[in-house]
Order: sequence, then C-alpha cells, then structure tokens
Amino acid sequence: MEQQRVPVLFVDVDGVISLFGFPAHSPPPGRFQLVEGIAHFLSATAGEHLRRLERCFEPVWCTGWEEKAGEYLPAALKLADSYPHLTFERNPGRANAHWKLDAIERHAGARPLAWIDDAHDRECADWARERGERGMPTLLVSTVPAVGLTERHVTALTSWAASLSAR
Repeated sequence: MEQQRVPVLFVDVDGVISLFGFPAHSPPPGRFQLVEGIAHFLSATAGEHLRRLERCFEPVWCTGWEEKAGEYLPAALKLADSYPHLTFERNPGRANAHWKLDAIERHAGARPLAWIDDAHDRECADWARERGERGMPTLLVSTVPAVGLTERHVTALTSWAASLSAR
C-alpha cells in the first residue's frame, strides 16, 4: 500500500483499551494500571489487537489522555513504539459536533481513516458519511466501554484497510 493511502487509525483509550462499566464481581480479562495515581483497567487483549492493526494502519492516539497515552501505554501494552497523539482545542469551534472532529480532520487531511471510540454520536456518523461522499474513506468503529476493542473489530478494520488497497 502506498504511504499516502495507508489509512490513519485514530485510537481512543477510555472505553476502548481502558475498560469501565463492567460488573465488579466479574471483570473482563485485564489488569489495573496506575496512570498518574488513577487506576485504569487495561484490556488483556488490547496490545495484541493494536500490534495486528499496526500492519495496515498508521495508529494515532485520539484520546483526552493526549501525550499521557504515549507515556504510559506502549510499555503497558507491549507496543514496539509509541504513536503520535492528537491535541484537542479546549473550546472546539464546531457547534454541536463531537469534540475530537477538528483535531482528527487536521491530522488526517484527505487520507482514509478509521476511528475507534466508545462515544461516537450522530454528528460523527454524519461527518463520516459526508467525508466518504467527498472521496475520503472513513470508518467508525464503536466499542462498548465494558468490553473494549475486540477480535471482531480488528477483523472489520483489517478487511476495510485491505479493501482500500484493492481500489
């Protein structure tokens, strides 16, 4: 796949890698990790899933953690490298839109992109559809915060990336 066509993969942390909302008496596979004194429950499979996705995407942290994701997660998830991270405006200018969209657009430009998050809303779906209509393939992958990134998500993402190279 040509470098310009390698899709960007925007990865949220909370609800994707750091799980929450599961019953305390039956947590999913994973472990607690302290990040600046706050315990986060990291999915046992997130690192493996991200390593597989690195083969066909350019991953970028897309989280309110900003630079903290790169400081704490590569070692915790056994990733070879850190990913770049987005920095978000504290007062996003886009009325009634998801607070991450401006930063995602700035980073991706016209490149194809996939975005994994647990908080996609209607504005995100409209934005992704409009972007696709303008010839910029866009895939939203929504997770359940108590489960996070799954094998099913990885399969969908890798299939989508492969379909881009076939174009």
